[in-house]
Amino acid sequence: MKKFIVCWLFLSLLNINLLAQENLIGKPKLNTERKEVGNLVLEGIPTIDKSVFERTSQYQNVRSAGFVAWHPGGKGVLVSTRFAETSQLHYVGAPAGFRKQLTFFREPINAAWYSSDKDRKGFVFSMDTGGGEFYQFYWFDENTGRHTLLTDGKSRYESFAWSNKGDRAAFVSTKRNGRDFDIYLMEGTDLKATKLLKETSGQWNVVDWSSDDKKLLIRNYISANESHLFILDIASGQLTEINPNQKAKKIAYGDTLFSADGKGVYYTSDEDNEVLRLTYYDLATQKKQVLLSNLNWDVENIELSPDGQLLAYTVNEAGISKLYIAPTSNLNAAQNITLEKGVIGGLKFDQDGSRLGISLSSPQTPGDVFSVDVKSGKVTRWTFSEVGGLNTENFVNPELIEFPSFDNVDGKTRMIPSFYYKPQNVENKLPVIINIHGGPEGQARPGFNSTFAYWVNELGAAVLVPNVRGSSGYGKTYLELDNGFKREDSVKDIGKLLDWIATRPELDASRV
Repeated sequence: MKKFIVCWLFLSLLNINLLAQENLIGKPKLNTERKEVGNLVLEGIPTIDKSVFERTSQYQNVRSAGFVAWHPGGKGVLVSTRFAETSQLHYVGAPAGFRKQLTFFREPINAAWYSSDKDRKGFVFSMDTGGGEFYQFYWFDENTGRHTLLTDGKSRYESFAWSNKGDRAAFVSTKRNGRDFDIYLMEGTDLKATKLLKETSGQWNVVDWSSDDKKLLIRNYISANESHLFILDIASGQLTEINPNQKAKKIAYGDTLFSADGKGVYYTSDEDNEVLRLTYYDLATQKKQVLLSNLNWDVENIELSPDGQLLAYTVNEAGISKLYIAPTSNLNAAQNITLEKGVIGGLKFDQDGSRLGISLSSPQTPGDVFSVDVKSGKVTRWTFSEVGGLNTENFVNPELIEFPSFDNVDGKTRMIPSFYYKPQNVENKLPVIINIHGGPEGQARPGFNSTFAYWVNELGAAVLVPNVRGSSGYGKTYLELDNGFKREDSVKDIGKLLDWIATRPELDASRV
């Protein structure tokens, strides 16, 4: 099976390259010479023209930038972007300002965190080696440019979280037995003093600190369909479950935060619902209140302003992110922030809560950093990432379509969503490339994708990116439709997409 897949992929890529040559330079010449390239033996394979390589290179040399943190000084931001082989950390002092590179490693930086303690002139960052995912924590000194390893260099470390005061941090690690993610505390001026807070079993992560820095909000992840939330008292080590009466049902929790006064918790979950809904949980009474109950899509990211007066959140509407900022006293008075259709992440208020930092990736924006003025809603772009000299205005925004599948739901034919990238100003029937996301729990979304842009603009191919059953973002029932022996049903969805292609007059069903 593996050999079949490898051969299929090779032949598919070969056909795409042939299509590129045919579109760019005419019919390729057949090369009858036998050539060995590594373990590959090539015979009767057309030579790929140099112009194809050069044009492809433009689409491959694309940068993006992601929001990491506001600088404690209050002016600039820390961003992640790539100028060499891997993504590194850069400081940007003003919108559209110079990107000052701070880290220069062969390995990519996974994440970074500033302390609220302004006497700490630097930040903690996470990095692994060779893609092994055994992430380590390092301290970066902004005065000297030097970095210091804070962890053991061999175990896995995750979910670093500074306390509100910035004098210590919590994290999880597998260093006890190489398997379970125990909860630890990191203290001291040099952060090298660590203390085991709680032994665990399985996958756990630190989510947030209470406002008085006496408690931790932690999550126990079981699967895409089940997780549990707990409060950990740092002094006693006592673990108290939030929403404890869920034993008879599986609940998936998403983003979670302490309220600013520490009396409650905001979280998203699919409890008694298909989608992730925003809920407030009172720690004293254990009563919960569903907020924004009118939403029929997942509430994904949530972020509180430092004073707790504002809540920013994103909603995943059929794969497209929508950003809102609302007063916590009246979440129904939310302000919808106008942005390009794409994918939003990295929400973080600055120190005084006047600006919200975000990352945005769209079909015409290759992942860049923006800020939102919370009073006016004005959006300011901080980075302008390079796209190989290409004009992204020529990149196609996909159409969200639905095609009928083989079964019914609620008495009607089940419809499967897909993003449809269609070349412009093309008269002939279009060849089609179908791209299916991995996972299986995942979702194709309209972020920046230079490969899709190349296929559409240079090959003149239509691109269909379906979210077959089993995809996330459409409710937990849809997510579970390909579990176990139902996995072949998602393959049937793809077959129905082929049937849909055959009904479209602009698409060539013989070239898929």
